[in-house]
Amino acid sequence: MSDLIGLAEIEAAAVLLDGVAVNTPMQESRWLSGLLGGPVLLKCENLQRTGSFKIRGAYVRMSKLSEAERSRGVVAASAGNHAQGVALAAQLLGISATVFMPEGAPIPKVKATLGYGADVVFAGSTVDEALIEAGRYAERAGAVLIHPFDHRDIVAGQGTCGLEILAQAPGVETVLVPTGGGGLVAGIALAIKAVRPEVRVIGVQAEGAAAFPGSLRAGVPVALATMSTMADGIAVARPGAVPFAAISSLVDGFVTVSEESISRALVLLLERAKLVVEPSGAAAVAAVLDDPGAFGGSAVAVLSGGNVDPLLLAKLVQHGLASAGRYLNIAVRIPDRPGGLATLLGQLAEQRVNVLEVGHERTSVSLSVDEVEVHVQLETRGPEHAEAVLAGLREHGYRVSLMGS
Repeated sequence: MSDLIGLAEIEAAAVLLDGVAVNTPMQESRWLSGLLGGPVLLKCENLQRTGSFKIRGAYVRMSKLSEAERSRGVVAASAGNHAQGVALAAQLLGISATVFMPEGAPIPKVKATLGYGADVVFAGSTVDEALIEAGRYAERAGAVLIHPFDHRDIVAGQGTCGLEILAQAPGVETVLVPTGGGGLVAGIALAIKAVRPEVRVIGVQAEGAAAFPGSLRAGVPVALATMSTMADGIAVARPGAVPFAAISSLVDGFVTVSEESISRALVLLLERAKLVVEPSGAAAVAAVLDDPGAFGGSAVAVLSGGNVDPLLLAKLVQHGLASAGRYLNIAVRIPDRPGGLATLLGQLAEQRVNVLEVGHERTSVSLSVDEVEVHVQLETRGPEHAEAVLAGLREHGYRVSLMGS
């Protein structure tokens, strides 16, 4: 415990960040509060400079470099958020920066990183692979590697978010934090537990990139063999050693969330809170939606980032709407005669449902010679409306089956 980052280090980081990082707003969410049965607040790091919390740690780390280190430049690896934090910090401090990003990194994150003046090099398909190349570049060029999460100064910088949470939500009982390599949840836990040890701090990971549960069971950071998640900001195969030490001692638990839950949370944040977040930034809200009973009392969900490609956002909105039951895909058997389809569409119109697509199947061996199967994609107002549509069709004698969305 003696080697853990202390409150004084985090408070010193806050002084360094004064005028650099934004004290991001804390917004109450009435719709989430209704689910939880107590107040739920959203810590809006998606409104931070560069669109995520990463500027906090990057600037603290880089502001402590010697003149000799600054002259050699810095190098980093990131899917985008740390890249932007490093690029902006380098611009503010007058340091040259090179950032290695995985192939397929979101275009807005790449453009923003370039816009802050950093050089971008694409390497590998994951952050971990890009980090290996960044390490090789550091050895070759003499640049200082600014790790995305595995350094005391990085964790101390991220911990300033925890200080703000305590100031903005003094009655908080549970804090939920999206987690990749662990820098943010470690920093927040260190700050909060030093002042209010009774507050629960919960890390949230995507099911397809959840390295912490297994690592904590093993007692050491263990790399995942594979990862698969839309939440690229928290897709880290191996936890960092520095945050792992704090997390092992201070974080109260971890939960994982599915892709469907993440996309549903993203859509609800957009629709109900008017906040744009990226998939990783929506993970904490997804955890509340999945099991509100697990986080009773007053809770804070950290929205860790808002850097999302508009094209991806459009796909995620569709995915989230489907997960929320707003789309209904059905197969309906109708008589193969004039007026059969018109009658079906009339019945759907009576149900006040919007028809998006219609297709026909005539060649299935399961069909009688005098019938046709119509495949219909519908837009509903939600699960209850969808059930009413199905019941209405069946009451009129239609044979209806659900199709994969």
